[in-house]
Amino acid sequence: MWETIIVNPLTNILLFIYQLVGSQFGIAIIIFTILIRVVTHPLMAKQIKGSQAMQELQSNKEWQDIQKKHKGDKEKLAQEQMRLYKELGINPFASCLPTLIQMPIIFGLYQSIVRALAASPAQLLILTGAVWPFGGLDQLISVNSQFLWMNLGQPERVYMFGVGVPVLAILVAITTYIQSKVTMTPSASPNDQAASMNKMMSLYMPLLLGYFAYNYASGLAVYFIVSNLAGLVQYALLGKVNWKALLPGKKPAQKSLARTK
Repeated sequence: MWETIIVNPLTNILLFIYQLVGSQFGIAIIIFTILIRVVTHPLMAKQIKGSQAMQELQSNKEWQDIQKKHKGDKEKLAQEQMRLYKELGINPFASCLPTLIQMPIIFGLYQSIVRALAASPAQLLILTGAVWPFGGLDQLISVNSQFLWMNLGQPERVYMFGVGVPVLAILVAITTYIQSKVTMTPSASPNDQAASMNKMMSLYMPLLLGYFAYNYASGLAVYFIVSNLAGLVQYALLGKVNWKALLPGKKPAQKSLARTK
């Protein structure tokens, strides 16, 4: 079911774009990534709004008083919390539900890129069985994996003085770090666990994705970079980019959470 509903359709869409752009797989990945970002933009906007509301709630005076008053009564605290959510118009699932919806698309996207590249005979056989028998997509196998200086089916290196420099892996790590820093929702509380986790992820994710880009097909690295840049554009359009966060000691101004009527 995963293959039928997610991976195979994404693979065929990628091949269709590849066909439209004159068998340039690198350009197809770029267009494909931007298309996925556009389609999932409403979900991301809801996630950003929900995350910011939950963060700002921590500085709400009424919520702080409720926590102190019902510190030893978890049931009453939960009731008052849900009441406050309703009064302030906060959906507690708004920050996580869009992510859960997007995750299958993201994982399927990775697999579709790897599948379309078909770097081995076994993968080529799997791709042949996944391609839809119309639109001439079956005539595209195997795809042209050359793009600029790289083979998109292999890890990327630029050799200088006999040393292979992983340019794309470095760009993946840098763009991932920049995106995480300038789009991070500021914490209203120094003891906020969610904020601590966000800070930790802003350090680990660049290293993790950089590791993937270093060891796996460079087509994935192209996807990571374009996705990060497209994400920055999306956040900028929503007015959520804080470039000052890249400077040491700079923090965005906190906003108070107003009661909605």
